[in-house]
Amino acid sequence: MNVLTSITVLGFLIFFHEMGHFLAAILQGIYVDGFSIGFGPSIIQKKYKDITYSLRAFPLGGFVSFPDEEINNIDPKDPNLLKNRPIIQRVIVISAGVFANLILAYSILILNVTTVGIPYEPEPGILVLATQPDKAADLAGLEAGDKIIKIETNTLGAGDQAVSILVKEIQNSSENPISIKIERDGLLKDLTLVPKNVDGKGTIGAQLQPNIRKETKKTKNFYELINYSSKEFSSLLIKTIQGYKGLITNFSSTAQQLSGPVKIVEIGAQLSEQGGTGILLFAALISINLAVLNSLPLPLLDGGQLVFT
Repeated sequence: MNVLTSITVLGFLIFFHEMGHFLAAILQGIYVDGFSIGFGPSIIQKKYKDITYSLRAFPLGGFVSFPDEEINNIDPKDPNLLKNRPIIQRVIVISAGVFANLILAYSILILNVTTVGIPYEPEPGILVLATQPDKAADLAGLEAGDKIIKIETNTLGAGDQAVSILVKEIQNSSENPISIKIERDGLLKDLTLVPKNVDGKGTIGAQLQPNIRKETKKTKNFYELINYSSKEFSSLLIKTIQGYKGLITNFSSTAQQLSGPVKIVEIGAQLSEQGGTGILLFAALISINLAVLNSLPLPLLDGGQLVFT
C-alpha cells in the first residue's frame, strides 16, 4: 500500500508538471493535440475537441504534444502553431511545468504547516539520532537519544549553528581526544571522543541534529504561516540546487548518492509510513526536484528546450 501511495504521488506530480505546459499553451490559444501521463502503450485514451488524452503503461513520466502541420493539414504559417508564436510566449509554455511544480511544492508546505503545525524553537544541545557500530561515537559510549550539551569547556547553544560548531571541532580533531558532556535519561555523563581520520578530516560515525521537540504548535497568524512555509521552501530549493551543483562539479563523490525511480518510490513508501506529514513532505521534495531537474540545460528537458528557443 505504501509503494502504491508513493507511485500515486509521483504520478500526480508529473500530471501537475504537464498540466502547467498544457494550460500555458491552451490559455494562449496555441494548438495542442495530445496530453499524456506516462510512457509506452496507452491504457486509457480519449479524444476531446481535437486533443487526445491518454494514460500510459509506465506512469513515471508524461508529455504534452503539439500538432505537425503536415500530418494535420495545418497552414505552416498559422499563428496558432507554437513555432510561430513570439519567443516570450514559447518561453512561457516551456517554463510553465517548472513553475507549476514550484507552486505546487510551496502550496503543499503551506498545507502541511496548516494541518500539522510548526516545530518549537530548538533547545540548547545536540541530539544523537544514531551511531554506526565500531565507529568513534559508538566506541566512546554515545547512544541514540543522547543530548550533547558541552564540548571541552564550551557549552553548546541551540539550532543548526550548534551542530556546525560541534562538527567543525570534530573535523579539526582527527585522532585527537575530545571531552564532551552528555545528558542521558536526565543524568549528566562525561565521555571522550577520538575522531577517526577520513580524507584528512575527523569523523565519529554519528547522525546529529538540533535539539528540537517532537511536538508541534499551531501558527499564531497568517504571517507566521507564510514566513515559516517560505523558509522551508527556500531551504529545500537551495539544498536541491546545491545537490545538482555538486553532481556536476564533483561527480565522482556524489554519483553514488543518485537515486533512480525505484529508489525514489522506496523512499516515498518509507515516508508514507509516517502518515500524512511524511507523504506531504515527500511530495514537496520530489516536486522541487522535478522543477530543478527539468531546468537543467540538457536535451529532452525543459531547460534544454529553453536554450534552443
